[in-house]
Amino acid sequence: MRIEAITGDITTLGVDAVVNAADPSLLGGGGVDGAIHLAAGPELLAACIPLGGCATGDAKATPGFDLSARWVIHTVGPIWHGGESGEPDLLRSCYRRCLEVADELGATSVAFPAISTGVYGYPKRPAAEIAVETLVNTPSRVEVATLVAFNHETEVLYGELLG
Repeated sequence: MRIEAITGDITTLGVDAVVNAADPSLLGGGGVDGAIHLAAGPELLAACIPLGGCATGDAKATPGFDLSARWVIHTVGPIWHGGESGEPDLLRSCYRRCLEVADELGATSVAFPAISTGVYGYPKRPAAEIAVETLVNTPSRVEVATLVAFNHETEVLYGELLG
C-alpha cells in the first residue's frame, strides 16, 4: 500500500472511500463529521440511522451520496483521557477496521482524516504515529491510503513519519 499525506478538504477527494471521524450515534456532529454529512447530503443521515450507531474502535460503511467518493467509512475514535484508558489500542482499531471495511467494499483508495485529534483531544503526534504504523502494518487490498491533514503542520508531521 502506498501512503501519502496532503493538506486538504476530505469531502472533495476523488477516492473510493473517505473515512468519517464520526461520533457514536453516526448522526452527524462537528468537525470532519459535520463537513462530510453536509457535503454528502441528507441521504447520508438517512443511511446512518438504521446502522444503530457505532462502537469506539469499530467502523461501518454507507454510500457516499453527493460526495466524489463512492463510500463513507464511519469510525468512532477514542476520546483522549491521558492515554491510560486504552486510547492507543482503540485508535489502532479504527484504522484496522477501516481497512477491513474498505477491503469488504473493494475500495482501493481511501482517504483518512486525523481521527480523534479534533474535539476528542488526541495529541497529534501520537495519533499520527499510530495512523502511519497501523496503515503500514495492516495487510489490505487498499492500494493508496491518503492521510488528509486539516493544516500544513499536520501534513508535515505525517511527512516526517512516512520518511
